[in-house]
Amino acid sequence: MQIQNGITRRKFLQTSAAASVGLGLSGCGWTLAKVRSAPANSEGSSKLLYIYTWAGYTDDNLLNRFTKETGIKVIADVFDSNEAMLARLQALGGGEYSIIYPSDYTVRKMVDLGLLRELERSRLVGLDRLVPRFQNPIYDPGNRYSIPLSWGTTGLIYNTQKLKQPPEDWNYLWDNKQTLSNRMTLLSDVREVMGAVLKMMGYPYNSTDPQQIKQAYEKLVILKPAIASFTTDAWKTQILTNDLLLAMCFSADANEVIPENKNLEYVIPESGSSLWTDTLVIPVTAPNPEGAYAWMNFLLQPDVAAQICERLSFATPNQAAINLLPEEVRNNPILFPPESRLENCEGVAPIGKVAEVYEAYWTRLTSA
Repeated sequence: MQIQNGITRRKFLQTSAAASVGLGLSGCGWTLAKVRSAPANSEGSSKLLYIYTWAGYTDDNLLNRFTKETGIKVIADVFDSNEAMLARLQALGGGEYSIIYPSDYTVRKMVDLGLLRELERSRLVGLDRLVPRFQNPIYDPGNRYSIPLSWGTTGLIYNTQKLKQPPEDWNYLWDNKQTLSNRMTLLSDVREVMGAVLKMMGYPYNSTDPQQIKQAYEKLVILKPAIASFTTDAWKTQILTNDLLLAMCFSADANEVIPENKNLEYVIPESGSSLWTDTLVIPVTAPNPEGAYAWMNFLLQPDVAAQICERLSFATPNQAAINLLPEEVRNNPILFPPESRLENCEGVAPIGKVAEVYEAYWTRLTSA
């Protein structure tokens, strides 16, 4: 999902993995490591795999095991939004990345721009282990260009001691805006925020109707004075210190934060929300496609996928991996919500030129 502030929705592991992936810190958050541009046929490139990912999607255990099994060393750079990743790739002609981690709707954008290789399914082992809903996703029918790595939902995290009446749907924010005034945050993500309001109003999360989008914007204008900020990451500390009562967030983040405060709970709004997916793709400019397929097959291994789910706190779409998870993880409703809660959820899909309408309203909303 697109992230505009903070690290990302994923956690950054404060271990020596930071050094492994070559991250840099700045005053406004994580920045990209320097993108290298060695020629595709450079000596030793087959033993080196550059990946472009979200922070927190790799750790030392993962990188070391892959190198031990394949002899290929992985160098990972991070991006903090799909849009920044896409712009960087276009500006640099792909760089030397052989694996990229775009979110669902961005896969379609990259396909339309001719940036991705169509996958050779015969070289992939384990696609049949995917949960059925991830075998033919709306953003990439038949997984022709991508394989799903992780998934989750978007919802509300709230303090059960401070809010005696729990939120059940998005309209709770408007109905309780005085109580929540300056003590709630929304994501810094146009599609997620606008999509949530559209669902609340009975419209599709991915509406392309300009009139519906306008109505969602006008609804947000009413709520704007009560919103403390639009943030995707900063809410974590604020809700733990009771500065916030409620925050719109991604399920993976809620799953990290809740163990630190027993009074916090996470809910998927009844009218529906987004069911997001992050994926693995191979760019057409990949200098090491052999290594890319090795990385994909490595992550498709059930025991690897299960360990990633446990260590890095996001849900796996791999049913064989789910079967290997400890019961408490497998039954965690934040990571693996019941089907009844997913019925009204939608994947964030490409919307073509209508995206400009969303962006125009978003700019007016967040800059006012």
